Amino acid sequence: MLAPVVAGVDGSAESLAAAEWAVREAERRGRTLRLVHAWERDPRPGREASAGAVHRHLARRVLRKAEDRVRGVSPGTRLEDEPVQGAAAEVLLHAAEQADLLVLGSRGLSGFTGFLVGSVALRVIAKAVRPVVLVRAGEEAADEHLSAADGSASTRTGYRDVVLGIDVADPCDEVIEFAFEEARLRGARLRAVYARQDGAPLDPKPHSSTADTARELLDDSLRVWREKYPDVEIRVTVATGRAQSVLVRAASGAALLVVGHRLADRPVGPRTGPVTHAVVHHVDCPVAVVPHP
Repeated sequence: MLAPVVAGVDGSAESLAAAEWAVREAERRGRTLRLVHAWERDPRPGREASAGAVHRHLARRVLRKAEDRVRGVSPGTRLEDEPVQGAAAEVLLHAAEQADLLVLGSRGLSGFTGFLVGSVALRVIAKAVRPVVLVRAGEEAADEHLSAADGSASTRTGYRDVVLGIDVADPCDEVIEFAFEEARLRGARLRAVYARQDGAPLDPKPHSSTADTARELLDDSLRVWREKYPDVEIRVTVATGRAQSVLVRAASGAALLVVGHRLADRPVGPRTGPVTHAVVHHVDCPVAVVPHP
């Protein structure tokens, strides 16, 4: 059985936008959509039974609201729901382990809301073993598509670009493959972006500029994937500047930004890197964070 696309929902506008994005992604992938809502046990003695009944009722109401929203977008999608008692981060991480990908809502510049409090969402991104996509409130199906000829929003036009942030010094197959697959599913162009800081050593070839060498390294990193995905149009960009700033600019007007996150045990606990942290807070399109060794 194929792993589902999972969306965490809490009744907020951003989680409902995430559920809508998730159902469109589930359709593209031919997967079931699973909606997950978490609530924590009441810690007060003697309140467990009554509080539990209330929480279960509220959980069902949140899930019904999300189901109605999803059914309105895609009546024929295979749909499951799962109310779960437990700490939000642990519930979401467990759901991610069994998912094709996990989709969560985000307020973008304002951080996260509901059970997706900043520290919880960042912990999920930092520790999830499957890709996590963050979707801002207000995201609609037309936002993934190019504008119509008259400038109006449309879902009948082609998809906007998928943007891949890549480090030519450490290209990661899991991240690159995810981006190519997302572009293929949409029939979209893939833009691979490498941010080069002035003075960064790249061992340039004789008589070659640093920029030319960076482009050659970027092309080398993508060569096998071009062959595997011959139908995906790809454009490569080497830009000078901090990766955070370059990717925020590159993602403007994109359908999706894809970045990688290295899974590593750190003595101070799970952390997202500075690039991931910046883009999940400042990019206005959906952001896919893909874990890799």
